[in-house]
Amino acid sequence: MRRLFVFLLILLLAAALAWKAGFAPLPAVYALGGLTLVVGVLAATSLLPRGGRRALGLLYVVALFAAIIGGLSYFQFLFKPAMIKDIISKSPQPTQTVAVGQARMERWEPKLSAIGTLRAVAGGDIAPQVGGVITVLNFDRGQDVEKGALLAQIDDSVEQADLRANVATLKNADVNLDRQKGLIAGGNTPRSTLDQAQATRDTAAAAVERSKALIAQKSLTAPYSGRIGIRKGDIGQYVSPGMSIANLQQLDPIFVDFSVPEQSIAAMKLGAALSFSVDAFPGKTFTGVIRAIDARVDATTRNVQIRGEAPNPDRTLLPGMFANVDIVSGAAVDLVTIPRTGVSFSLYGDTVFVAKPEASDAGAAPAAVADGQIMVLDRRLAKVGEAREDRVAILDGVAAGEWVVTEGQLKLAPGMRVRVDNSTALPAALSPRPKE
Repeated sequence: MRRLFVFLLILLLAAALAWKAGFAPLPAVYALGGLTLVVGVLAATSLLPRGGRRALGLLYVVALFAAIIGGLSYFQFLFKPAMIKDIISKSPQPTQTVAVGQARMERWEPKLSAIGTLRAVAGGDIAPQVGGVITVLNFDRGQDVEKGALLAQIDDSVEQADLRANVATLKNADVNLDRQKGLIAGGNTPRSTLDQAQATRDTAAAAVERSKALIAQKSLTAPYSGRIGIRKGDIGQYVSPGMSIANLQQLDPIFVDFSVPEQSIAAMKLGAALSFSVDAFPGKTFTGVIRAIDARVDATTRNVQIRGEAPNPDRTLLPGMFANVDIVSGAAVDLVTIPRTGVSFSLYGDTVFVAKPEASDAGAAPAAVADGQIMVLDRRLAKVGEAREDRVAILDGVAAGEWVVTEGQLKLAPGMRVRVDNSTALPAALSPRPKE
């Protein structure tokens, strides 16, 4: 046993020298040292008396179990986690695939956006003032009519008969009045007879005018030029007073009514340009000017009503359409813009991931990025401004010419290496809305 101990001791010394020179791993030196220690203890124990060797042997067994448990605990809770952490820290980070877009300087005119409704310059229902049966209809649905055109005629035969009777009465009253004037000139009749003849003549003339007014009320004419809507009556149908038989709208020009907050009143000027779009014609923009500003602010909503006017020569815009209105509210300014998808919005602040080439100098941004190029990420807080179509203005945080990540931000972290792949990027759209 003593010879084995001396041999192991010499071997341990050689292993230590080999580790110092870099030829042997440290764990092997530790294992050889532990074996040498155990053999040395056993050799020392063999020199003790028989009774002492038993007690010391029991103590060795307990110490051995304690050492085994301690060693396993050290390996499981200290050495192993440290080893795993070291392996992970030294292993290369996974490369995520992203799409990037370039920040560019654009000149934008400040605009105030609002929601509006189109309204006809003049529009209303065509309805009779008196009841009767429709005898004539001179229009069809969707027809353009001129001012004064006869649209419908209600049966006026009774009124025409009354008119002829009243005209005959008026002629007789005129003859009687002329006769009384001749008699009064010769002094053959009292003045009261002439006054009565004059009153009878005036009453007959009023009756004729009343009959003509009733006949005119049964002739429905266009009060202004416009387009007729769907017909709601037919020939032979009885209509009561106020019953609509059609709708007439003057479509050119057309009004667009919208509201703006009271803090924006200063930016509203009569004659200022505005533009709007409607869902019926996607991608098309209509232009107009502000014609009127309401004289009061609504006390409930704190908004003021604005009325704009736009030309509508082809009459494609119809009253009641929903409109997205933009009003130019100042001089054009230069802004840094990026794709909308490049901004990550959150309650803690809006952020963007700026991608830079691995070997680039600080502040230097390449003019173009090729698919497959490796870049390094820099996460920045961004101050987001107005958004238009598929781009958004960045007031602070991104410089013109830099590249920002537009797709694949979910698994990114600052300092991560990413691979650029713009082949699957979403195409830019002027109106980024889903198709219905």
